[in-house]
Amino acid sequence: MHGRERPRPKDYALIFGTVWGPDGRPLPGVRVKIRRANEKKARWEVYSNRLGEFEQRVPVGKQEYIVWADTKGYKSPAGSRLQPGPEVSVQIESNERADTGLHLK
Repeated sequence: MHGRERPRPKDYALIFGTVWGPDGRPLPGVRVKIRRANEKKARWEVYSNRLGEFEQRVPVGKQEYIVWADTKGYKSPAGSRLQPGPEVSVQIESNERADTGLHLK
């Protein structure tokens, strides 16, 4: 493979966050939806992991994203139904990581 360059990974930005329960503990298995602020429907959907964390790669470039928890059908580990908290706005400028948190009620 002389003379060939390995393809470089595409540049991206990362939205990283944690889903928190009403008791302040991280919650696993919560569906998180992400959309561009100027769009109506979710473009990405991920689930929080066992640490309550989620991440989604998004395109590089100045953009505002709206992130929210979809609790429909979700029961907390304690068995109670939880309500989504407010939507969160995330600003991306270039190829950076933006950290956020979602708080359920």
